[in-house]
Amino acid sequence: MLLRENPSAEALETWIIQLRREFHRYPELSFKEYETQKRILKILGELGIEARKIADTGVLASIKGTLPGPCIALRTDTDGLQVQEELTERNSDYISRNTGVMHACGHDGHMAMLLGAARLFQENRNFPGEVRLIFQPAEEIPPGGSARVIAEGGLEGVDAIIGMHIFTNHESGSVGFRPGPFMASTNRFEIVLKGKGGHISLPQKCIDSVRMATDFISDLYPALERQLDPDKYIIGVGRIQGGAQFNRFPDTVEILGSYRTFDRETTDIIDRTIKECLDEIVKRYEKPGEEFSGYPDYELDVLHGYHVLVNDPAFTAAVNSKLQESFPELTVYPEIEKTFAAEDFANYLQKLPGIFISLGTRNPEKRIVEINHSCTFDIDEPILITGTEIFYTLSLDFLNNPEKYLNSRNYFNPEPLRKSLKTDR
Repeated sequence: MLLRENPSAEALETWIIQLRREFHRYPELSFKEYETQKRILKILGELGIEARKIADTGVLASIKGTLPGPCIALRTDTDGLQVQEELTERNSDYISRNTGVMHACGHDGHMAMLLGAARLFQENRNFPGEVRLIFQPAEEIPPGGSARVIAEGGLEGVDAIIGMHIFTNHESGSVGFRPGPFMASTNRFEIVLKGKGGHISLPQKCIDSVRMATDFISDLYPALERQLDPDKYIIGVGRIQGGAQFNRFPDTVEILGSYRTFDRETTDIIDRTIKECLDEIVKRYEKPGEEFSGYPDYELDVLHGYHVLVNDPAFTAAVNSKLQESFPELTVYPEIEKTFAAEDFANYLQKLPGIFISLGTRNPEKRIVEINHSCTFDIDEPILITGTEIFYTLSLDFLNNPEKYLNSRNYFNPEPLRKSLKTDR
């Protein structure tokens, strides 16, 4: 790596790892990252970097070069997850001190890498333009903190943006990305099926909402399979809830689930199919008689969350070229498979050209193999200096050669805003 030739690189790497461990010890949930925000502001202040609060618990900072030029934004997320971390052979020094909260998705490493890049830029100001640092809260809960950052002017004057995420789906120190759709949209559906409750000894006087729920789920999956290829979507039910008495049909059953897609057409098909299956269930369970007037019925609420994350093609090609040139020893996957994971970084890419990069941390020799959101998720810490160098090198190249990165804006087509679907029959 480039920094390996710098005698101060070892000190920088040690500093970055220490930061990551400190963030890991004290994780905070979405929009509750107040202590994290204080720590980031303190570090930036010690580096002499101008910063302010944004999106309640986020931080926005700016480093300006000595010459006029474009502006590149670098973004990290800051929130932890509601996960109780388990002790392993590695994490005794930095295991979470906050009960029930854990940095189980790499955000501690993301913050450390961005601060490492900030330190490099602050110590080497001979560049054109501006580097904007976005420490964004609440990536983990839709609609996500990025919407707040954008609404509060975090992207004003920015020409392009880069984000990076640590994953265990490829080997430690490697990077992956792809032009165009890379990560899925996320969509939540909530259904209330309304039957007619009563004693189970008199089923003819009742409408069984539990059977309605099981029939709906049994109908939905094959209905979608008939219309869509399996690589275009995933769907699942995360919660079914209803009833309290062993000998009574419940009045209602609630179903909570989600689905993910890579395009608007697939999203629309799933929306429509859910409603069609619900309409069919209502017809199937209808009974004659005044006592059944208004039954069965349903309520449907679909929340469209994060957009599909779309990497700008020309920007991605320029990134690939620069990484191959500057890091010949780095394993690069320029056409990595799309993932059904979702990220609110997609909101930024709706506004600006840019790229979201996957940084691998899988290392079986160190037993770092657990997937993100696991209670034993961990980071192979040597990758942190790699991510720092990538942030720094790509940003510097963009500031000096923006034309290489920006020439696809003439066909960049942001996804139109989607309205959530709410149905009361």
